[in-house]
Amino acid sequence: MKGSVKKSIVTRVRLAFLGVCLFSCAIMWKVSRIQFKEGDKWRSLEQERRIVYQPVFATRGNIYSDNESIMATSLPFFRVAWDPSVVDDKTFRGGADSLSLLLSRFFGDRSPKEYYRKLNDAKNKKSRYLRLNSRQINFQEKKMLTQWPIFRAGKNKGGVIFEKVDKRFRPFGGLAQRTIGFLNEDKNGAGLEFTYNRHLAGKDGEALFERLPGGNKPIYDGTEVKPQPGYDVKTTLDINLQDVAENALYKSLVDNSAQYGCVILMEVQTGEIKAVANLGKVADGVYREDYNYAIADQGRTEPGSTFKLASMMALLEDNPDLSLDDTVNTGRTGSMRIAGAVKTDTHAYGRLSVKQVIENSSNIGVAKLVNDHFSADPNKYTDYLKKFGLDKPLGFQMAGEARPYIKDPRDRSWSRTSLSTMCIGYELKLAPLQTLAFYNAIANNGVKVQPMIVKEIKQADKVLERFEPKVLIPKICSDETLIKLRAMLEGVVLEGTARAIQTPDYSIAGKTGTAWKFKNGQYTKQYSTSFCGYFPADNPKYSCIVVVDSPKGANWSGAQVAAPIFREVADKAMARDMASQRPLLARAPANKSKVPYVRAGLQDELTLVCQKLGVSNHSQASGDDWVRANRADSNVNAVDWKPVAVRPGRVPDVTGLTLRDALFLLENRGLRVKALGTGRVRQQSVAAGSGIRRGTVVTLSLEPIGSKTEAAPKALPAPEPTQLTENKLITAADQDEAKRIKALKAKRLAQYRLSQQAGKRTEAAKPKA
Repeated sequence: MKGSVKKSIVTRVRLAFLGVCLFSCAIMWKVSRIQFKEGDKWRSLEQERRIVYQPVFATRGNIYSDNESIMATSLPFFRVAWDPSVVDDKTFRGGADSLSLLLSRFFGDRSPKEYYRKLNDAKNKKSRYLRLNSRQINFQEKKMLTQWPIFRAGKNKGGVIFEKVDKRFRPFGGLAQRTIGFLNEDKNGAGLEFTYNRHLAGKDGEALFERLPGGNKPIYDGTEVKPQPGYDVKTTLDINLQDVAENALYKSLVDNSAQYGCVILMEVQTGEIKAVANLGKVADGVYREDYNYAIADQGRTEPGSTFKLASMMALLEDNPDLSLDDTVNTGRTGSMRIAGAVKTDTHAYGRLSVKQVIENSSNIGVAKLVNDHFSADPNKYTDYLKKFGLDKPLGFQMAGEARPYIKDPRDRSWSRTSLSTMCIGYELKLAPLQTLAFYNAIANNGVKVQPMIVKEIKQADKVLERFEPKVLIPKICSDETLIKLRAMLEGVVLEGTARAIQTPDYSIAGKTGTAWKFKNGQYTKQYSTSFCGYFPADNPKYSCIVVVDSPKGANWSGAQVAAPIFREVADKAMARDMASQRPLLARAPANKSKVPYVRAGLQDELTLVCQKLGVSNHSQASGDDWVRANRADSNVNAVDWKPVAVRPGRVPDVTGLTLRDALFLLENRGLRVKALGTGRVRQQSVAAGSGIRRGTVVTLSLEPIGSKTEAAPKALPAPEPTQLTENKLITAADQDEAKRIKALKAKRLAQYRLSQQAGKRTEAAKPKA
């Protein structure tokens, strides 16, 4: 019995052992098959998954003021990464200590030992991508890093990788901040950045990237699609007037501890907006441009007394026999019940003429006139308001315009008091821009134009789309009505509620507004103050509206709070216009060019210079390419960069380059250079595109930088080799330039020879096939 049990156990053990052996053999066989027979298949699959196409974002277009000052642009910044796999051991050993010290001092986040350990670990692990720091550096810092040990060998031998990141920059800081707007990562935003994103964004390119631990490394294999920069947007805004409007508004808001305010300044005939300021009090008590009160829903309120002009226009249009001298009795108590509602005035005026009703902003006078005339058919009154275009948006060029609300007798909320309440600016809502467009039509001889803030869409100096003034209503009312309304508005400043802002230098016409704020179902003692008008009254050039909400303190009316802001903006605008109309002989000659004289060079350097000077520039070349200005004319307003072909084994075209850049391109290709003169290269003795023969002498004829001589590039006759030495040729032109050139050439030639020797040693060390 014992023997049979023992035999059974041994048999089972042997079978289990045999099974394990067979399973192990199967695993070994499968591993060998995957490693050797199917290895190419799996390696290629892994490679496909690791290498992917990713977008290369285009440079966003610029936003300009009316004189092409840059209000928003994109500046290049860079992230620094490193590919240790392309750096040979000798280069790494010779520069790792110094590089670690420099990185530690520059970024300040690690000690030199920590940086050395980080570099050395990546080198030993044969990593192909290492993000050195997440901080973004600017162009000047990038240039400095390219001169550091290891990095100075370049992308292919030093492994340095600069990943470009564009950042939005506003040279004028917060000026017109809300109008310029923003765009977030979800493509939501406000202002011009959001509205014209389709034009500003450009067209993204794409390139191959290898997925590696720590990030994605770009692969430049020639298949990349270069991004197309966005178009520029030229606005109607005047930088100086914008600054005046914002400063005047800010001072008033602070002095009156108001909640928010806005100012819009517009040209009468064209509808071009020259300034639009928006400021509101935020949680910390300061004023910022967080909302667009001038145009959007946040500023859509009951306009109050500024709307009385529309009521008077409807009254005069329907009753042309009504004279400005006709009178209306407003009572002796300053209070009167009209159509079931009590209307009050700030003073008891008694009997007033129709003109004086507007000059003194009498609620009783306007309500009584309108109610007596339209109470039998209130539809006629609202039809006139619709005829004036007050019930429809203006179709403004910027997204987010508020929709006006004009109550209709057919609405369920209409009551017998609605007519007398609407006519003095309540039970309806308008945005400040919509009120201004109505007043502007009166200043513009009855022509209601659409306000505009964008003039052109441009690509460099080429206008792709131009926006012309658009007429919304050819004639808003009769000429007789216009004459009467203008007399009323001028009377408001000369004899009425806005007497304090009249000036002997020019005439102003306008209307004050003081509206109670409606909160929690009832009107409160908080006010929305405003002033809307135009100047000069006898020949209107500008129209303007000012709104200040909820002022606190002794000043609470439109005449006290909003009208002084209007006067300050008008003073500055008129002073500037008068200065611009001085006799030509009294002006200093202005021969300054808008665009610096540029011809060719490194794109990154030239782009940075143009952006700092506020010059529009576009390119179809990548960031590291050599480029040439498409038009080397100082009278154009923009620069269009075209790539310069630099082909291996061929003599590059260096015409237009500075001597420094020409030496870099030619001597790094084994050519010798002789220079005649100083400045930029005008001609070269060896034609561009010729095959390179090492040691060939290329003679460069230079011209002073800034010279506008445009000679077609042509080959100079090659100099006799036994004639004057290089030193004599250069000394004849300029001794100082000769010394600088000789030192620069010696340095670059030494660098080139070292790189050649390193390349030969690397080739010799490779195993023979």
